Parts: sequence; structure tokens; C-alpha cells
Amino acid sequence: MDESIEGFRAGIRTWLEQNCPPSMRLPMGQDEVPWEGRFIETLHPDAKLWRERLASRGLVAPGWPKAYGGAELSKDEQEVLKGELRRIHARPAVVGGGIPMFGSVFLDYGSEELRERFLPLIARGQIRWATGFSEPGRGSDLAGLQTRATREGDHYLVHGQKIWTSYADVADWLFCAVRTDPNARKHEGITILLIPIDAPGMKTTRIDMISGTSHFCQVFLDGVRVPVGNRLGAEGQGWQLIRRALENEREWVAEFLADGSSIFGLAESRPLPEMAREYEGSDQAGRIRDEGIRQAVAQCELDSLCYELLSSRLEQSVTGGRVSGFATSVVKYLGAALTQKKYELMTTIHGSQGVGWEGEGFSEDELRMTRAWLRSKANSIESGTSEIQLNVIAKRILGLPESGTRS
Repeated sequence: MDESIEGFRAGIRTWLEQNCPPSMRLPMGQDEVPWEGRFIETLHPDAKLWRERLASRGLVAPGWPKAYGGAELSKDEQEVLKGELRRIHARPAVVGGGIPMFGSVFLDYGSEELRERFLPLIARGQIRWATGFSEPGRGSDLAGLQTRATREGDHYLVHGQKIWTSYADVADWLFCAVRTDPNARKHEGITILLIPIDAPGMKTTRIDMISGTSHFCQVFLDGVRVPVGNRLGAEGQGWQLIRRALENEREWVAEFLADGSSIFGLAESRPLPEMAREYEGSDQAGRIRDEGIRQAVAQCELDSLCYELLSSRLEQSVTGGRVSGFATSVVKYLGAALTQKKYELMTTIHGSQGVGWEGEGFSEDELRMTRAWLRSKANSIESGTSEIQLNVIAKRILGLPESGTRS
């Protein structure tokens, strides 16, 4: 046993016990998510305190260099920290794409000026990011984007439109993919620009969803001036950065999907067996009375355990303790499929009580579950459709030939 790791475990366990408020160890409601960004004043006082304490030790972004707000923890130390946080059921201190999705992109491709400017703020949860990738009429053809950025001296002039841009109406910055060379090959003329969401020429409107929420947005860019210094990476290097960000996002989203997290509009729910016993009844031995439901619940529980074990194995197999590369398509695809299967089963268990929208006769939990079931339909679309993930797995992991290619 590594004495240094066990010493770290003992130290971090003591620190967490002394510094994690009791209220931050309770289940988190959908209206209590500690989003990153400028709305920190809306957080519960304990949530702000919890964030401040973790950030002061660099534990919000524990693997980052200390110079950028991290703690420079090793892979093993990060795993210990995650385990200790799970042990006390600690809530996350910061939720948003800044750390899990864009942090490594800044670290690997950003200039020193951009790292010093943005990373410490991200590590303290003070910036909220929206992702400006998808565009109307382009479907899943991300490389076909048409938002144009024309260089004019020390600025770019940006014209175009983005769609399905999650939380753009409450974000601070847009991580925006633009086309800087219309004559280059499809994947080569793309650049990433960092644009403040309130820049002149920017307009954001919400898109209503079937679940009754509206976190998806459209973003219109009409002559937005962006300093060249806000370019992340080299001009024309955007596709490489996009791929890295999407790999990060797929892993991040998959982690929450498998957990049934309210962070992505999913319901805080009791364990499936407990729910099934309430709505379907149980026999004298305590088993779920309906055999079909009993088998479906057991299979769903087994699938969830297998998913957790697979994700853990993939994390342990790579440097840095994170799933990387094409393996993120595996965890994203399976996470989305598992979540949708779970909510279909929950709706079946609830029967007519699982399709209520409003009015008397339905509990708050039942109404929330209905919306979560509807919201889960987007899980196989967001962060890259399941069809895209299957294509990536087929081509990049299994090495299968392209469609129409002769063997």
C-alpha cells in the first residue's frame, strides 16, 4: 500500500469532514444546482461557502496547475478525492462546462495570456460557458458550419447563427466555432473564438422543449467584433479543438446521465426497486409483485452497475484519470441509452400516474418524473447523436470500413 496516498487520504478525509457543510451532503434538488457563472449570488450560503473552501485549495479543478487555480494532484490523488467526496455524499461545488469540457482545451491550446485570463476564473466557477457549435440546416454535419469570421486588423467580424446552444441566455461567454477560410477544405478552415455573450451584435432567444423547460437557445451574430486575442489556438485549428471539447463533453454528460442527475433535467428519484414496490405492490417475501416489472428492474439495475464498472475501467486505463479519445463515444452512447431505458421503465411502473402534466391527482414527484421522461428523449441527441457515436465506434474503435467500401 502506497503510504503517501494513504496519508493523502487521511488528510483529505479530515479536511472534508471539517469543511463540507452538512447541508451540502444532502440530495440536491433541481433548483439547487450550483451553476458556474455570474449568478453565484443566487446560491444557498452554504453552497457558496463550499465552493469557496474547495476553490481556496484548488480542489474544484484538482488536476490543474496551481498557477491556474488547481491543486496539481496526481491521478491517484484525484481518484482518492473523488472517492472521499462520494463517501460523504458531497454535492458538486461547481456545475458547468468550464472545467470538464473546456479546461483541457485551454491548457493544451491556449496562449499563456488566455490561460492566465480565464483558467483561474473557471477554477472558481466565476464564468459560465455556452457552446457555439451547431447551426440551423446543418443537422449533425458540424464541419459544415457557415458562421463566418473575417479578419479586419486586430479584430474578426463575425456573422452567422447558432442553434441548440444550451443555456446561452444565462452564460457569460460563447465558445464559438467560426469559418475563417471559406476556401479551405471542410475541416480545415475553422477557428475557435471566445465571445462575451453581451457583445454588441449578439442576440439570444430561447427554444421551448417538450418537457416544458427551455434551456436550448438560438444565438444570432450580426457583425460581432471579436479581438484576435480572443482566438483560442491557431487560425484554422478549430476542428482539432472541437473534437477535444466534444470528447470531454461526452464523458461529462454520460457521468450525469448514468446517475439520473437533475443537472440535466432528470428527476431526483428513489431507487427503482423501491418505486416499483410502491406502485406495483410486493409479495410476502418483499419481491415486486409483477414478474415482468421485477425482471425489467433487475436488468436495469444490472445494466447500471455494468456501466459504472465500464466507466471506471476506462478511467483507470488512461493518463489523468479521465476517459479520453474515441472511448468517450462508448460512454456517451451507453449513458444515453441507459437513461432513456430507465425513464421508460419508470413511466411503465407509474402507469397513468406517469403521464400527468398538471392539475390534481398527481404528486410533485410524479409531475417531475413525467417531465424527466420527456427530457430524456434529448439524451440521444445532445453532445452528438447516438448515430454519430455508433459511427465513431465502428470506424475508430472497431476499424470497420466506410459504407460502400469494398472489403
